[in-house]
Amino acid sequence: MLPIKLVRVILGINTQEHTGEFQMIEYLAKHYDDLIRATLEHLQLVLLALAISLVAAGLFTILCSYSKRASGIILGLLSMVYSIPSLAMFAMMIPLTGLGQATAVIVLVIYNQYLLLRNFLAGLEGVDRGIVEAAVGIGMTPMQVLVKIKLPLAKGAFLAGIRIAMVATVSIATIAASINAGGLGIILFDGLRTMNYAKILWGSILSALLAIFIDRLLGFFEKSFRK
Repeated sequence: MLPIKLVRVILGINTQEHTGEFQMIEYLAKHYDDLIRATLEHLQLVLLALAISLVAAGLFTILCSYSKRASGIILGLLSMVYSIPSLAMFAMMIPLTGLGQATAVIVLVIYNQYLLLRNFLAGLEGVDRGIVEAAVGIGMTPMQVLVKIKLPLAKGAFLAGIRIAMVATVSIATIAASINAGGLGIILFDGLRTMNYAKILWGSILSALLAIFIDRLLGFFEKSFRK
């Protein structure tokens, strides 16, 4: 725990004039370890959900690349599921998988499928048909065309989809705290329950900063791949 008086002196905070600001600094000084732990829990939940999402989306992409009919059906179903509010989706899953991180990961993976698959398929369809026809003309199989031609040329669109899904996952993972999944949402919801404005603000600020950081980081990689 950092000494509160020292923090107050360093920052020159007058508690009578800046009560709200001091409450935030005081909470940070007393509970910075809780904030760090919650942030790491949040990041862990997001990365785990994204890793599983990428595997599932990859399988769906292969299936949809072989069948336009399957592509239309799967995208339609995923679009319908994505329109369900996240809190309602968590509530629907509780009777099946219970409370906790497992349910949160399942819901996050389900939501990510629409975002990832839509962008993955758009990237594959955006590959120049002339290049694809030339690859087929030299005897490449459909799988070879997909792996050796389409995937490398569509990597920019793939990264864009991952970027969108990652930021959306950070946001929805905050709501997952309502089913005891941990993360920054725990601090935010606890603040709302107890009307502790410092908790509310820190939970909100750290969630937003994490989303912005991930968005900028992936945006940098996306620009690098497009060059």
